[in-house]
Amino acid sequence: MKRRTFVRNSALAGIGLSAFGLSYCTNPTSKEGEQTAEASEAETPAALFFKLSLAQWSLNQAIRENGMDPLTFAKTASDLGFEGIEYVNHLYEPIYSKASSVLEGIKSLTEELKTRANDNGVKSLLIMVDGQGDLAIQNAKERLEAVNNHHKWVDMANALGCHSIRVNLFGDGSKEEQYAASADSLSKLGAYAKDLNINVLVENHGGLSSDPAWLTGIMKDVNMSNVGTLPDFGNFCLKRENGERWEAPCVEEYPDKVEGVKLLMPYAKAVSAKSYEFNDKGEQDKIDYFGMVKMLRDFGYNGYIGVEYEGGGDEIAGIKATKDLLIKAANA
Repeated sequence: MKRRTFVRNSALAGIGLSAFGLSYCTNPTSKEGEQTAEASEAETPAALFFKLSLAQWSLNQAIRENGMDPLTFAKTASDLGFEGIEYVNHLYEPIYSKASSVLEGIKSLTEELKTRANDNGVKSLLIMVDGQGDLAIQNAKERLEAVNNHHKWVDMANALGCHSIRVNLFGDGSKEEQYAASADSLSKLGAYAKDLNINVLVENHGGLSSDPAWLTGIMKDVNMSNVGTLPDFGNFCLKRENGERWEAPCVEEYPDKVEGVKLLMPYAKAVSAKSYEFNDKGEQDKIDYFGMVKMLRDFGYNGYIGVEYEGGGDEIAGIKATKDLLIKAANA
């Protein structure tokens, strides 16, 4: 998932939502908003070996620039034929930040999102968490603050009935120093999340996290059943110009995306199908979808694959095209 420079590295309070008695509710009752979207023309065959979810980042332009209400995400996903949904925390910041406190705002937001997911028959799967501090930073105090800042999203994931939160591994120092800091943060966050039956998943999201050997080494050392990976089809930029985290041109990339995802799969609890602009054949020039899907089938993966369109333009069309391409590749 590519994150723009608008993502703020806020240092919000890490107090758990459980302090307010927020718990998972399976029978919400309120109604969905008015946002609608046409379902994809492609029919998902009964023999499809995976389930389909929609990553909210696919709609980030509609939400951030074109006035789409992020609360209508569940209905949009349902209308497009998806079984599950993957939230992005900072797309809701304009909503929860209006409350008397961040935690009160998140508590109210959680109840609303539970209701809407239930009303539209989609399952809340995970929360993609950004802007909560760097988990691989060398300053021990700042690193602990970052860990604590993630607690409220673990609590929210538990209350929504999700299985995971997705985190980033960014920081400073040498490759070895960031490795050690990452292992420390993930061990602490994993211990907190374990009591709430939530997984902490690291996405290959640029920089060192896009090096499969580096990331899987951390997974082995942390060695916790609820700390794993969220392999993304497209995020394999190891280094950008001038050391930038986002936006700048990629100057070094992991050479084989299919191999990279395969190496991350032993620790995977979800998979993200990144897509960009489509060619005239309805396929991706930057990603071998047929190779990816075959590898996942051969690996024995049967969980959710999250559609994450990032090609710009008509996002609904891009989402449909990505879904159709996954089905096409599965039937090849």
